Amino acid sequence: MIVLDEPYVSEPLVAWLESSHHPVLDNAMARSIAADRSLNLVSADEAKSRIDGGERVYTNSENALSWIVDNVQNESLVRGISLFKDKAAMREALSALDPDLFFKTCSIDELLELDFDQLELPFVLKPSVGFCSVGVYAIQNREDWEHALADIAQNAASWRNLYPESVIGSGSFIFEGYIGGTEYALDAFFDEEGSAHILNVFRHDFASADDTSDRLYITSPSIIRETLAMFTSWLDSVNAIVGARNFPVHVEVRVSGGHVCPIEFNPLRFAGLGGTDLSLHAYGYRTYEAFLTNELPDFEAAFEGKEDKVYSMSLLNPPAEASGDEQFDYEALQSRFSHVLDMRPFDVRRVGNYGFLFLETDAETADELAYIQNTDLKEFLR
Repeated sequence: MIVLDEPYVSEPLVAWLESSHHPVLDNAMARSIAADRSLNLVSADEAKSRIDGGERVYTNSENALSWIVDNVQNESLVRGISLFKDKAAMREALSALDPDLFFKTCSIDELLELDFDQLELPFVLKPSVGFCSVGVYAIQNREDWEHALADIAQNAASWRNLYPESVIGSGSFIFEGYIGGTEYALDAFFDEEGSAHILNVFRHDFASADDTSDRLYITSPSIIRETLAMFTSWLDSVNAIVGARNFPVHVEVRVSGGHVCPIEFNPLRFAGLGGTDLSLHAYGYRTYEAFLTNELPDFEAAFEGKEDKVYSMSLLNPPAEASGDEQFDYEALQSRFSHVLDMRPFDVRRVGNYGFLFLETDAETADELAYIQNTDLKEFLR
């Protein structure tokens, strides 16, 4: 069962839904797509019956979570959604795995009243519920703190316009100790027995210590091979506590000295805004198809002939001073790269970003990744 919702449904997902005739909830988003494409739309009653009966369900967007939580009677599924989505609740649930990690929650009003001199640096400030690094701040000093408070005051209303409360929450923030190490994102799921299966591993690279953007994620055969056993074992430990079944998750973690520490869990979806399609461009399989059909990818077959390749996705976030009225020159951007796999334009006013760029690089073109990681994109605004 698939539930589609705003703000974006990728073409590879739509094409698979057409060819597979997989059931899709008949809602406004699905009907807008079905006007031009052949989708197997099912009524809300049938969708609820399927989900309550234990059929696997996948969403393209966390905007869809509120319909599921409000309508289905599958208590295990709803409990998993509520727990995974709430960063503070997950921190508490998994505290035995990271007993030394500091965290606390507070409201926006409490946030504004805090005495900075009493806070232990460095730390990360972020919404208890969130999406796509919205409202995430790395706090190293007082200047960072004051910038974060000013940014929250300025942008909180626009975040609420872009995303429903089920996606970004209603105003609670979490402080947590700064987690060092290398950051990764995982597309994975727990099967009917609760065992974890990894479908893709992305390394999340940053331009600097205070960078919290989603500008550069990379995957490669070597990244997956080197981390697969570690992440599978860790997810099994997580699910020994959570108890999810037939449940897809997009997970962000940091790894230091072989220890995995979670950043956040995103329930019932994989990499957002169609980012999970990087597996299709890179390795030839769809993650959501693998989950919904329970047909796991053969990694060794998928990696054949690609050992020297690196595959990346870049979320094209606007520069701070952009108004949103500018035109973005996608052709000029693509001309900077030797092998563009896909360029997906977004309506920046609806999505908050200009688009998703998918690239293939190798040792000779690795400088292209440094470029996309560091450019402010101003040269492409018209």
